[in-house]
Amino acid sequence: MKTFLKLTYMELKLQLREPLALFFTLAFPVMVMVLFGLIFGNESEELLGGYGQVDLSVPGYIGMVIGTIGMLSIPTTLANYRDLGILRRLRATPLGSRPVLWSQVAAQVLMTAAGIILLFIAGLTIFDLRIPNGNLAIVPAILLSAFSFFAVGFVLAGVMPTARTAQAVGMAIFYPMLFLSGAAMPRYIMPDFVQQIAGLLPLTHVVILVEDLWLKGIWNLTSVAVIAVVLILGLVISRFTFRWE
Repeated sequence: MKTFLKLTYMELKLQLREPLALFFTLAFPVMVMVLFGLIFGNESEELLGGYGQVDLSVPGYIGMVIGTIGMLSIPTTLANYRDLGILRRLRATPLGSRPVLWSQVAAQVLMTAAGIILLFIAGLTIFDLRIPNGNLAIVPAILLSAFSFFAVGFVLAGVMPTARTAQAVGMAIFYPMLFLSGAAMPRYIMPDFVQQIAGLLPLTHVVILVEDLWLKGIWNLTSVAVIAVVLILGLVISRFTFRWE
């Protein structure tokens, strides 16, 4: 356990030394929230159930944090470690492979938590964010969603030949999902056929799952099933595709 904690601490320090990764993981979702919040405001509206635009958008921004870390941070970091020979050297030590990989997961969980906490702080400070009461089930929902996207990130890290390729492919997959899923803008303003396409994307189901728990306190079982399937497939595929060198 002591070794695992040291590795996790090391991973966090490395994350904090990467300005670009920090920007997209921590600053970008907050910037998007502030930008749209300044445009649309957060005044309580009866048609929105007494909530404001920012209140309703928070689940999408949480999905943005999860997707950014899973699709951009993890594959780029691991592929870069492989390019530099770091993974090979770590695997050759008495540590073994499990602490190395689990420390990466633990560090990214903490980064996810930091990104979400910053969202809440910015929302409360700037827009007087209204937080629904008693929906603590959102925590395991966020963890399930995060692990699902982390698994996809491990797949990308394994199949992409270089860190630059992993970053480029991750962006090419993530950014269309970002704008179609409701993470960056509400789905209800999109045409019906676009919403149907968005319904096929895993990030859409992350947003729906968090949204339903955030606002209604109910589990969307369809979204849970989709996210769980993505998690299982990601774990199985990464088991055979992940490369240490």
